[in-house]
Amino acid sequence: MTHPRLELTLAGAFLLGACAAPQTDTETPAPPSNPAAIPVYDAKAFHENTRVFGASFSHDESRLLVTMDETGVLNVYSQPVAGGEPVMLTQSTDDAHLGLSYFPADDRFLYAVDHGGNELDHVYVMEEDGSSRDLTPGDKLKALFYGWSGDKAHFYIATNERDPQAFDLYRYRTSDYARELIFENQDGYTLNEVSPDGRWLALNKIISNADTDLYLQDLSASGSTPALITTAPGEATYSAQAFSHDSTRLYYVTNAHGEFAQAWSYEMASKSHRAEVVADWDVNYVTLSESGRYRVSGINEDARTVLRVHDAKAGADVALPDLPSGEIVNVAFSPSDAKMAFYVSNPRAPSNLYVLDTATGAHTQLIDSLNPAIDPAHMVEGEVIRYKSFDGLEIPAIQYRPVQASASNKVPALVWVHGGPGGQSRVGYSALIQHLVNQGYAVLAVNNRGSSGYGKSFFHLDDRQHGEDDLKDCVWARRYLDGLDWVDGERVGIIGGSYGGFMVLAALAFAPEAFDVGVDIFGVSNWLRTLESIPPWWGSFRAALYAEMGDPAQDRERLQRISPLFHAANIQKPLLVIQGANDPRVLQVESDEIVAAVKKNGVPVEYVVFPDEGHGFDKRQNRVTASETFIRFLDVHLRARPASATP
Repeated sequence: MTHPRLELTLAGAFLLGACAAPQTDTETPAPPSNPAAIPVYDAKAFHENTRVFGASFSHDESRLLVTMDETGVLNVYSQPVAGGEPVMLTQSTDDAHLGLSYFPADDRFLYAVDHGGNELDHVYVMEEDGSSRDLTPGDKLKALFYGWSGDKAHFYIATNERDPQAFDLYRYRTSDYARELIFENQDGYTLNEVSPDGRWLALNKIISNADTDLYLQDLSASGSTPALITTAPGEATYSAQAFSHDSTRLYYVTNAHGEFAQAWSYEMASKSHRAEVVADWDVNYVTLSESGRYRVSGINEDARTVLRVHDAKAGADVALPDLPSGEIVNVAFSPSDAKMAFYVSNPRAPSNLYVLDTATGAHTQLIDSLNPAIDPAHMVEGEVIRYKSFDGLEIPAIQYRPVQASASNKVPALVWVHGGPGGQSRVGYSALIQHLVNQGYAVLAVNNRGSSGYGKSFFHLDDRQHGEDDLKDCVWARRYLDGLDWVDGERVGIIGGSYGGFMVLAALAFAPEAFDVGVDIFGVSNWLRTLESIPPWWGSFRAALYAEMGDPAQDRERLQRISPLFHAANIQKPLLVIQGANDPRVLQVESDEIVAAVKKNGVPVEYVVFPDEGHGFDKRQNRVTASETFIRFLDVHLRARPASATP
């Protein structure tokens, strides 16, 4: 149940090693030699960075369509590739507007809008005269953009207007937006990719969280049904990634061949499969440039993703030029392959937009996202560590140590639990975490058993054991922190969002002495209700979620046993709860009821509800308010709490 709008997982994508860069690039600063010289910044300073993402080249390759929150609200902008100030294209003051794609032959563009974070996105077109049109009108529907046909005469949009639990695929004419239903999804498939020639549609069928099947639908054959193309024995997951330029081959990622996911391809004519990218860690994804010359793959190497760019014409991987240290996200090639747009981020800097000339290797930084009021040297790096849990299993985690922390100046600490289930904390920039660390709180972002990125065995260790063994991993994270001579072992709390918020409540209810405070950010308190009320557009994922968490019709006793709401009388430590009123995944009632129940215990409880947010906070001011609330609460109930006689 993670959501990218709130930084609950530590952002990251492709790792690049530190190396020399032109003076115009943002260098990774050296840490200050005098910890006492570190200023204390307020929350606003950390959140007044410019959030920017997305990269779609204009038809003449002179501009990039991006999404930015320059005004505090996400809007669509046009960024000149040659440099200069971005041009604001939408002017929303409330709902987030997310750029999708420029049109292939003119300056029209597609963008998505929901309302107050309800995730019921519609797809709009902005005409060249500045007028806009909803291409997916209707109530309570959700729409998703699926790209362009190879000849650019059409584009594809999926909606659940016919059946709230299934997405059908429509083909829209580029010239006048006339649409045609080309695939009616009667059997609960997940739509993946459409081939450039428009003939093939790749589909997933989810059997469980450990088992999916991959299908191909021939859209040119009237009356045909999806054909299964993966027949490996045993359980395995498959995810289609891209079709080749000539529509003869489908690239996909699977864990059918070992502990970690690999990239393979399937040739339609011969019905044969072959390995494409194999590594000692999960291959997270594969994308292709429009011409098919460049293949980009991302390998999730210990919470950092290593980037590979393969040049099919040269038959070799591309030697990337000197770039700033950090990770690259949102790689996009221009239609001619002459330019590559990407973002670079690291724990001390949010994503900065770059463009690279593929012929010369010359690169230019187009946007510097970091608030100039903050010195990057005043922030900290994340260190990947491992600690042993109750059964000896090594648990990966990312450790953020305040600069001022020492054996003579011990600091309070927080165990940070990511969302999911099955998410991963990653090395990267987080305004929330950097603000906490700057204020003198150590943060240990744990990747408890059940987290992704460490092989399928590790991922499935918590299946139907949520709130049990994975909770023990978090409790033993505190034991690890207690053993550090620079951590105040009597002042350790737990914080997390979504599934991580559930873990916070579970820790306070089922291990009530393990932590000194809890911060729950839209966390599940009642699994029975949450699993019975999942958003209808998650219909195809229901089997996977039930396989992992349990079926409320069959596993009622266990789900009630692990739901903190039914054990709220055990909670005796101070609790802060943050919630979005429009959250379709974790309903507000989940937070309302746990807050009311814990208040009956006479325990300090604070509760903040944002009326204009959903499962994650789009608006800058709301993110600032949340961060400020964290610090006020922790300063009172953790930093200033009396020392206990028996920690």
